[in-house]
Amino acid sequence: MGAGHASGVAAVGILLLFLRGVLPVEFISGFSDRLVGALLIGIGLWALRKALQIHAHDHAHDGHTHQHIHIHAKSGQTPQRRTPPSHPTPPSGIGTLHGFAGSSHFLAIIPALALPTNALVVTYLACYGIGTILAMMVFSSTIGTVATRYAGVVKIYRGFMFTCSAVAILVGCVWLAGFGF
Repeated sequence: MGAGHASGVAAVGILLLFLRGVLPVEFISGFSDRLVGALLIGIGLWALRKALQIHAHDHAHDGHTHQHIHIHAKSGQTPQRRTPPSHPTPPSGIGTLHGFAGSSHFLAIIPALALPTNALVVTYLACYGIGTILAMMVFSSTIGTVATRYAGVVKIYRGFMFTCSAVAILVGCVWLAGFGF
């Protein structure tokens, strides 16, 4: 969690360090902003589709009846329970792309350009990366805790997914329009 984002920022920092004044930083940042915006819109639409497929079914186990939330992919298919992703590549790739986007990341890296030695630059970028990873862990753990807490209440869970989808689409539109953060 956060390692992809940190690696994107670190890559930008290292590129800026070695190619000061040569790279078209504004172009790279603007292009990455729009890619992130399009990606966020796509993720938001995907999550919206998943939210519309959520259903709860009563099940009886050992004499106790309770509900399970299922996501139906297509009509007639057997419902499937949510399982965690089998590999971290998509989130890390999205994080890396996001690390390339936005001028705020460049502002965070500017102090590294003023440091007198490469060892201090690497130390600064490592600390920045660790901070980014910790922040993303706290954020994703909070979202995961809220989602898990209400996973048994279909209306709340679906509403939570709709809200997250809407926020992703809205932020994606803002980034796509060129108003990145």
